[in-house]
Amino acid sequence: MTTLKKSNLLILDQIKKNNNREWFTENKSEIDKEFTEVKLFFQSLYTNLQEFDQLDPIHIHRLYRDVRFSKDKLPYKDHFALHIPRKKPFLRGGYFLILKPGECRVAGGFWGPEPQDMRRIREEIANDPDEFRALFNNAEFLKLYDGLESEELKSAPKGYPKDHPAIDLLRKKSFLIYKDFTDQEVLQPDFHDKVIACFLGFRPFFDYMSSVLTTNSNGEILF
Repeated sequence: MTTLKKSNLLILDQIKKNNNREWFTENKSEIDKEFTEVKLFFQSLYTNLQEFDQLDPIHIHRLYRDVRFSKDKLPYKDHFALHIPRKKPFLRGGYFLILKPGECRVAGGFWGPEPQDMRRIREEIANDPDEFRALFNNAEFLKLYDGLESEELKSAPKGYPKDHPAIDLLRKKSFLIYKDFTDQEVLQPDFHDKVIACFLGFRPFFDYMSSVLTTNSNGEILF
């Protein structure tokens, strides 16, 4: 399945409006039908992407929310989500797709890197911020994506002065390139190809990060 249907998004609107176990149970057969079609779309993306990259197993998020440690006790998610990790340890980065009415997004990068990875990334950025900035200031990036999104520290990370020339980058806690799509765009036959194009466009960033995270500051391979 390479084209999504309007009903695949409409079911999410219904879940959002009726986010309770009684309604979900009564409509589970319809929900499962729509989710199965979306899973086929996700699997098609994964199969296509395997032609260009080495990947770990596909991860399709469940609709059930873990509410044990959340103030929000709504039991179900109102979106479909896909995560495709690259094959570790030498290949880093992850491909993401979120399908949610009015908020559909393709993204790629590093969400909440492990502490040792974050230290290594900041070390490399501090040593040569121009190389990092160049990844996001070229014509191809600006054509494909809407920007680079990240949560940020309120101040400088430990070990770096507040007036460091790359402080705007050093304060970042994650690095996600993203492209937003309207619902109408998502339902077009070419959306599958557009997602793949976005995924492939992440590669210069992924290659940079993979090189950084598999070597030490002297350029020596860690594995």
